[in-house]
Amino acid sequence: MPRTMLVLGDAHADDADHRRALDRAYAATDDDVALQTGDLLTYDLPKETWFIAGNNEDFDVVEAMRAGERPPGTANAHLLASTAVDLSGIRVAGLSGNFAPTRYDKPRSQLSGDRRRHFTREDVERAATLADVDVFLTHEAPHGLLVQEDYDVGCTHVDRLLQTIEPDLCLVGHHHEHAETRFGTTRVVSLAPVWEAYYTLDPADLALRRFDNADEAAEGA
Repeated sequence: MPRTMLVLGDAHADDADHRRALDRAYAATDDDVALQTGDLLTYDLPKETWFIAGNNEDFDVVEAMRAGERPPGTANAHLLASTAVDLSGIRVAGLSGNFAPTRYDKPRSQLSGDRRRHFTREDVERAATLADVDVFLTHEAPHGLLVQEDYDVGCTHVDRLLQTIEPDLCLVGHHHEHAETRFGTTRVVSLAPVWEAYYTLDPADLALRRFDNADEAAEGA
């Protein structure tokens, strides 16, 4: 029977406290495989981890991974960028980046600097061709997810992808808040950040369990 998979929201592990939280999450389970929904910001990981790029990353590393390269200091980190992988009996896919209307129709080759954080039309069209996807990772949410932001949450391009590929589960990063909704036939879950919680995913039925990831030493100080 397949083991559960570790599931992680935003990490922002360039911050020392957040890196310690990430390490705690990895150590908390004996899962061999992890999924992560962007803003990772460290790529030398203790377990095999499939992640999507968020809007805060080392974009030199991410672009090298997009090109199929393995940069130094990227142990166990595998980018999902409009690609899919079969893990523990399920098919996992992901769309890397966030949406910017001024960059969407540009070729990726014309994006530079921090603007490489965005997905483009070609990225979305390539993701739309993926088949038999069980779990889809995205840093942008579809419409209907109720999270506390000072703007209207929901990306039409993510809506269209969910309508096209119809995954059973969509895991969303970016919002640093746990929230759930449904979009058509897809269950959508916005993940809490790693310094608050980590999750496990049962590949048998895609049941997602949340666990607190508090720093007990800090709480007792």
